[in-house]
Parts: sequence; C-alpha cells; structure tokens
Amino acid sequence: MAYPRTVSAASRRGLLRAGAGAFAGGLLQAALPRGAFAAEQPPLGTWPAGVSGSSVFVGICLPRTGTYAAPGEDELKGFELAIEQLNNGDPLIRQISPHTTKGVLGKEVKHGVADSEAKPNAAVQAQSRFISEDKAIMICGSVSSAVAVALNKLAEREKVLYLPGVSGSNDTTGKDCSRYSFRQCFYAYTAANALSPVLIKSIGRNKKIAFLTPDYTYGHTVRQSTQEFLRKGGWTVATNQVYPLGASDFSSYMLNIANSGADVFINIAFGNDAVQSIKQAKQFGVLDKMTLVMAYNTPFLARDVGPDIMQGVYAATDFWWTLEDRFPVAKGFVAAFDKKYGYKPEWPANSAYMQVAMWADAVERAKSFYPVDVIKAYEAGQHVQSTVGEVWFRAADHQLVRPVIIVRGKKKSEMKGPDDYYDVLEVVPGENLMQPPDAFGCHLGAYT
Repeated sequence: MAYPRTVSAASRRGLLRAGAGAFAGGLLQAALPRGAFAAEQPPLGTWPAGVSGSSVFVGICLPRTGTYAAPGEDELKGFELAIEQLNNGDPLIRQISPHTTKGVLGKEVKHGVADSEAKPNAAVQAQSRFISEDKAIMICGSVSSAVAVALNKLAEREKVLYLPGVSGSNDTTGKDCSRYSFRQCFYAYTAANALSPVLIKSIGRNKKIAFLTPDYTYGHTVRQSTQEFLRKGGWTVATNQVYPLGASDFSSYMLNIANSGADVFINIAFGNDAVQSIKQAKQFGVLDKMTLVMAYNTPFLARDVGPDIMQGVYAATDFWWTLEDRFPVAKGFVAAFDKKYGYKPEWPANSAYMQVAMWADAVERAKSFYPVDVIKAYEAGQHVQSTVGEVWFRAADHQLVRPVIIVRGKKKSEMKGPDDYYDVLEVVPGENLMQPPDAFGCHLGAYT
C-alpha cells in the first residue's frame, strides 16, 4: 500500500548524492557541526550522513485523513511555522531557543510530510522511509498515542530522535518510554490531577460517572487516571462504554449511558469521534440529564458542536490561545499563527511548534546533531520560556514539566469573537501534578 507523502526539500537523490560526495571528497569532518566530541564518535542513527550537507531533514508523520485529521492538520501547521521561523531566525523562536541564528547550527531545516491515518503501521513505514531514504535527523508527529508508542520503539531501534505531537497516554513516557523520545504535551495523569479538584468543587461530591472511552492506550489510561482522582471526592462509575476508534454510530453507547443513572458524562473521545459522540449524546437526551466533561479536550470541539452545547463544560487542555494575555511567547505565537493561517491556533499546533523550538534549543546547546549529545542536552533540565511559561524536561522519563490548562465553555452571548469559546479558569503548575518518573514503568534504554 502506498502512503501519501510530500517532501519540502531537495530531491532525495540529490540529498544522497550530496552526502556521498562529502564522503568521497574527504569533507565530512569539516561539514560536521561544532561539537568537538561528536566528531570522534562512530556513526549512530542517521548521524553523520544526515548532517553532512548544508541542510538537515525532518520527517513529519501525522493523520491527514480519518477521525484525527483535523487535529493532525492543526499540528502540521505548528510544525511548519516553527521550521519556517528557524530558517528565518525569527525573534519569536529565539525566545525559546536563544542560540538560534538561522536554521539549526547554521543548517537549513527541510522536511517531508506523510499521512499516518492514525495507524501505527502506516506511521512506522512512513517514518522508516524518511530515515532510510532522506536520512532524517529527527522525526515527529502524532495524534494517536498508539502511533506515538510505535514511533518511540522505532526511534529507539534506529537511534533517531522522535518528538510526539499529541499523545495523551500515560504509557508514552511510562512503560513505553524511550531514550530517543521526548514528549511536550500534558497527559492522562496530569490532566486528571488538575481537572478533578475543579470538578469536585464545582459539581459536588459523590457523583456517578458515565465514561465514553476509545479502546486503546490513550482512552484506557485517561479513564483510569480520571477515575483514580475523582474517587477522592466519592465519585463512582455507573458505566464505562468502550468503543472502537473511528466509530460513526454511537447510538448503543448513548442508550446505555442515558439509562445508567449517572450524574456526569465524561467523554474521553478525541477528534471527530468526540464531535460525533457529543452530537449523538444531545440527540439521545444524555446532555439534558447529565453534566458533560471533557477529560482531555479535543481541538475544534466548541467550533464543531457549537457554543450552546459547550457552554459550562469543564475541560483539561494543553493550551488555549487567550493565554496570550499571560505569556509573552504565547502572544507572539498566536499572532504569527493567525497571520499565516487565518485562525487562532489550537493546542496541537502549539505542541508541535514548541517541540521543534525546544529541539532546536537542545541541538544548539549540545553544539552537535550527534544524538547522544542532543539527548543529554535535553536531560540537563534546562529551563526554557514557552507559550505556557517556564518549562523543562525530566531526565528520568523525558516528560516536559509544564502546566495543565483548565477551561470552561462560554455562553454564546459572552463570546468576544468567533474563536472565543472558553474561559481559562486555572493554569495549574505541572511539577506537583506529575507521578514519580518510575510509577508507570519507565526504564529508558541505552544511549547507543
């Protein structure tokens, strides 16, 4: 099966020919980045072949079709804006990566794009081609946590850095963590830890929950963590309806939820699954009986189901554009994104943008593209400015320490503009939201 891809770079043949020419001409050592120690290392992953010319290649794979297509396209825009700003030496990205001039270590960043369809096998095949054919020095992108976990394993095997875009499962930096992968976004445990106290305070104690859970690692870990933290308020589970990813008909699940006796409907669906399930919940009268909560908010949800349904709905999210009023980097990012694409960025775009910017910062601090040097630069715990304030990576599991954003849907009459769907209730600091690094079984692999 062919997987659609586009390459924004010199032709593959040209890249390989340039690499071969550098070897043949004895120019490889001179073409290497500034790291003094990396030049003495044996080849690792796509290094040094992937950095032998005047540019480096990044492979982007995310869903452009299927139930996760909308967040996938938003994420792609964030990746491409960051790459454009790196190559231009934009002042905004230099607030995150202060050593950036133009490109990364002076090399232009080129990229290719493939459609994962939110399927692990498709993503692994596409990224494997970017690694083998284009000598990708870094790969990135995901909306499905199943894809992120599969690419974690590919990155570990191929010794090429991987940066997930959207991945809410505890497993991504838990039992399926990788020495070669770093996650920026919030996840099941931190989302539940931040949101649950707000729900208990606002809705009350001793409530009964109806869950709608997608049947894979993201859905199950979000449900488990949410249930764990709500138990502290005496909340119990009336029903947990588990459905296959990409379902179109939610009628049987909604009938069971409607008849469950639950007080609160916690929807864990993401992407178009979230949109369709909420519309069908409205049709089946679920929203007339129960309070709707989004445990891990999906992009474009309020736009697609309408503010009349989303008003008063509590949700945990990674980023919301009105944070521009609190954080200077967010203000610059929202303005640049809106100017380029004509709408306010959703959180996948923010996650993608931050991932590329922080990668550039790690490479610049390492003064090398050599994977081990870059990993150790990440693991140093350098605090950087971001769209949600100061953040840093934990060395033990490669999870970003970052806040979780709690929002509540606005009434239509309260909206100040077409994108003004949510009030930001809390920006909950991340460090105390996180589990101990080994709690979910993370054991990072070897560097080489």
